[in-house]
Amino acid sequence: MPPRAAAPASPVPPPRGTRPMRLPLTLPLALPGHCLADTGTPVPPVIADPLTGLGQMLFGLAVVLAILIACVWLLKRFSAPMRGGGLLRVIGATAVGPRERAVLLEAGDKLILLGVTPNNVRTLHVFARDELPAAAATTPPPAAPAAAFAARLRQALQGRRNAG
Repeated sequence: MPPRAAAPASPVPPPRGTRPMRLPLTLPLALPGHCLADTGTPVPPVIADPLTGLGQMLFGLAVVLAILIACVWLLKRFSAPMRGGGLLRVIGATAVGPRERAVLLEAGDKLILLGVTPNNVRTLHVFARDELPAAAATTPPPAAPAAAFAARLRQALQGRRNAG
């Protein structure tokens, strides 16, 4: 018996009252599947009033800023070092190089001189409080460069006024 020829399949017609959607070939690749479905419901306007969108944006910005401020406050509150009754106190520090410092710490009745670099911290000397030279304790710190510059500038301006 010869094989029967298959009848051509007829496409299923769309339901009455709807039009089939005709899209360019690249559009289905750009849109998700649920966007292509024809639901028959009207599409609402995106934004009817531009001030509504601006208000929503400003409200969102205010919420984000409030959360940021709260996080910073919590971070400061819970990560602050213990004040008062601490065992160590920094007496002074000075730069001895571009990234090196000498730091003098007080720990009870001992004074510790530390060398601090970006890679490590080393103890340079440990001595008792009474071993601290009296001159170092009573010598005032040198004048700040800004104060010295201001004094010299004032003198130069006064000399210019007196000469003119």
